[in-house]
Amino acid sequence: MSGVIDIDGACAEWTFPAEPDAVRSARHAVRDTLRDWGLDHGVCDVTVLLVSELVTNSLRYASGPIGVRLSRPESAESASSLLVEVSDPLPDPPVARTAAPDDETGRGLQLVAGNARRWGTRRGLTGKTVWFELSLTG
Repeated sequence: MSGVIDIDGACAEWTFPAEPDAVRSARHAVRDTLRDWGLDHGVCDVTVLLVSELVTNSLRYASGPIGVRLSRPESAESASSLLVEVSDPLPDPPVARTAAPDDETGRGLQLVAGNARRWGTRRGLTGKTVWFELSLTG
């Protein structure tokens, strides 16, 4: 795991190698940071679950480093939200699918869509980012 960047307590960022323990490492880093920021357990649990799903997707399909970034916007209109981004070097956006009841995979984007206030993907210079926003109030 690469170093944490912390700017005014509002942003944290990591880069994980595309190795099997990346999911576990990302979960721990995210949970520890959200606890340090004083966010409640419900937000922490949902964020960790969704990060786990997105890092797992990246690990399954991409062979390069996986980036995870958390930020709490400073502006008054967005101060009640948490923005989470997971990036990898694969340019193709993830494809949501409907998992059958017995499928062991295929529910990650459904979980993101069902729990996030909003979410989406964007292409970068060297890959893509899947992002989601969670409400910190209500």
